[in-house]
Amino acid sequence: MHIEEHRWHSPALGREMALKVYGHWGDPFIVFPCSRGRYFDYEGMGMIGAIAAFIDGGRIKLFCVDSIDNETWYNFAIAPTGRNERYEAYDRYITAEVIPFIRDHCHAPDARPITNGCSMGAYHALNFFFKHPDLFQGTISLSGLYRLDRPEFGLSAAELGAVYFNSPLTYLANISDPWFLEQYRQRAIIVCAGQGAWDEEALEDTRHLADICQAKAIPAWIDIWGHDVNHDWPWWYKQMNYFLGKLYS
Repeated sequence: MHIEEHRWHSPALGREMALKVYGHWGDPFIVFPCSRGRYFDYEGMGMIGAIAAFIDGGRIKLFCVDSIDNETWYNFAIAPTGRNERYEAYDRYITAEVIPFIRDHCHAPDARPITNGCSMGAYHALNFFFKHPDLFQGTISLSGLYRLDRPEFGLSAAELGAVYFNSPLTYLANISDPWFLEQYRQRAIIVCAGQGAWDEEALEDTRHLADICQAKAIPAWIDIWGHDVNHDWPWWYKQMNYFLGKLYS
């Protein structure tokens, strides 16, 4: 498998950031790591090996980026507004630095990657897709939490105003702009959660997302797996292979 590592000083974030590329050809995917994760975790946790047939077969090319979770939603030492400002800097890093890098790497100036991630990575994948549907072709988001007013992030419902535009279930419920809705309706939206151990909150948010999409006539594929399906990597391997198989059969 062709693998590259790249790093540069990010003007948006004011520090060095790194990413890894897996594959020589195929539709680009931008992959976000799990909570507080790193750009090499998809490989280290076995996902690259699990979906190697799609990568080596030239169907997909992965761009695995780093997170700054400890500086944003897990930085409990600063106010919600400060955490949100830092996340907006991460947004600029992805949209103004990583997306041009992907397009240049793929020799495709109009390429729109599919966002992907598991757990906290699914949050990032879903949030970036719904905030910037003109930049992304779709999303495969597995077992994510899509509201920020949760104890995990130390944020209450009263503090949602400070992070409103980065809490997907919050802003999606209120979107009525025809431009956004039409963009969503032209994209491939795949969101999945299991009903087993440790996936209860992800299941709740995934079902809430299904209700919003249905109400707004957004054709999302919301897939709920069985009671034996846990919030863990072996199931995410199976889910990724299943969904990639449907997209690239």
